[in-house]
Amino acid sequence: MASPAPPPTPPAVPSAEAPRALSLVPLATGVVAVGALYLAKDVLVPIVLAVLLAFVVAPLVGLLRRLWIGRTLSVVIAMLIALAVVGLTGTVIGQQAAGLAPDLPKYAERIQKKVRALGQSSVGTLPDQLTRVARRFDTANQTPPAPRLARRARPIPVEVHEPPESGLQTARRLLGPVVEPLETFVIVLVVAIFVLLQREDLRDRVIRLFGSSDLHRTTRAIDEAAGRLSRYFLTQLLLNALFGGVIALGLYWIGIPSPLLWGLLATLMRFVPYVGAFLAALPPLLIAIGGEPGWTTAIMVGGLFLITEPIMGYVVEPLVYGHSTGLSPLAVIVAAIFWTWLWGPIGLLLSTPITLCLVVLGRHVPQMEFIDVLFGDRPALTPVESFYQRMLAGDADEVQDQAEQLLKDRPLSAYYDAVVVPGLRLALADRRRGTISRECLDGIVEQTRELVQALDGHDDDDVPDEDAPAEPAAPSLAEQALPAASAPAASPRGASVLCLSGPGPADPAVAAVVAQLLEKHGHRIIEAEDGAADSSAPDILCLVGAELRPSSPRWRGVEARARQRWPEARIVRGLLRPNRTADAPCCTSLKDLVEACGS
Repeated sequence: MASPAPPPTPPAVPSAEAPRALSLVPLATGVVAVGALYLAKDVLVPIVLAVLLAFVVAPLVGLLRRLWIGRTLSVVIAMLIALAVVGLTGTVIGQQAAGLAPDLPKYAERIQKKVRALGQSSVGTLPDQLTRVARRFDTANQTPPAPRLARRARPIPVEVHEPPESGLQTARRLLGPVVEPLETFVIVLVVAIFVLLQREDLRDRVIRLFGSSDLHRTTRAIDEAAGRLSRYFLTQLLLNALFGGVIALGLYWIGIPSPLLWGLLATLMRFVPYVGAFLAALPPLLIAIGGEPGWTTAIMVGGLFLITEPIMGYVVEPLVYGHSTGLSPLAVIVAAIFWTWLWGPIGLLLSTPITLCLVVLGRHVPQMEFIDVLFGDRPALTPVESFYQRMLAGDADEVQDQAEQLLKDRPLSAYYDAVVVPGLRLALADRRRGTISRECLDGIVEQTRELVQALDGHDDDDVPDEDAPAEPAAPSLAEQALPAASAPAASPRGASVLCLSGPGPADPAVAAVVAQLLEKHGHRIIEAEDGAADSSAPDILCLVGAELRPSSPRWRGVEARARQRWPEARIVRGLLRPNRTADAPCCTSLKDLVEACGS
């Protein structure tokens, strides 16, 4: 007898914990990555230093290649120049420190005398008096010690003698602090040479990993990113060296010993964001305090750093870079804290370069785009998204502030075309999906009409940009969303125009925008309410809508009623859709609409 067939296996029911488990994957990946960075810091730090050194030396290698020198010889010459600069810097630091060492006890003694003098001033008398009163109170309340009943036994002293260290242990103790930095330096040098020699091969491997489906675009992105990073690091090195040179000359003029030492220290410490220059000011400030009985020299040293650093940060660097470094200020602080916690002092020095490299990669590699969103200085939202988000929040002041900022270099019609009309279309799309209510949409339309009234003082003319650089940097999201556009051409003045809004909920706001622009270009606007005009007949009927097609029955009904009421008027259709429709001639931008009314 045949055995019965096994019962069918019930279909697997997806567990409710599956989405939660999947959401923990990025967190687990991040934790593993941070742990790997911490545990492998002895290996990763030399590699990171080598890559940064390669970025700095790469422009020099490119210059030598353009002089018809071979790749290998160019790399060798560039690295020899870098070694000569490092060796000269180390020699100067050693000589300056050796010349300053004999006078350090004298400076320390004078600093202690000044500190004691400050402690004995009127500011320090109150704590001292409170301390003496507390001691007297404790002495008065102490109870006499109890008599000893028996004499305690005298403790036996115990001494521990370590065995004499061997010659190998002595050599390890003496050479250890020297061998470890030397070993790191050799590793950095060798890795940097191989990175420069195999630069194209490394680029191809990165392309294979992140963008093999679009070789042209990925190749351009990586080449552009590498070129920008090289120029940025080299420029930053030169600017920091200029800062150190100014500090050294200033300290020499003031009379501080070993000015070259403090200038080199200022050059290196300025790689630390925000606080590096002021940390470099502490040693020469202490030398100034201990170098004379008064405080004049110390005040001059502090003033030198307080004047030089803001000039470099807010005047010289913007003139040289022409744009920001690409990092938000908060990202610089967070990166400094994170890399210092992870790799110590060397991580603090490398925090800004590493974060900048990651942000540049995030702008070109889709898999790393989240890094650019978190740490980049570009807006997280486009101007259209920001406009819509602030309208949803009901923050009219921020909407107007954004408009004022964008109108500094764009005509009014370009702002309306690129921000306001697309923002209204986002609201209409959300209304069709049911994500916002009709009351919310009506509120956005009303806020838009109030914004149009607030911007009535702006002209719809080109804004000349006399300070624009000859070679502008990569456009931001705002610049991409607001392309440079010329203002509408001048039109004949005196024509009367009646703006009729379509049946859509956002059409009245768009009609108010069109009426404002036409009035700024010399047209006489006839007021109308709910499609009814006053007694005067218009020369032009401007039918305005935000999303309907010309073939839509609702739109054709509005146009038929307008033709019946004003048969002599010329009709201009303004359907501001993103794609031009072919079923009827119409204008799809405010600029075209204004020009059509003037033709």
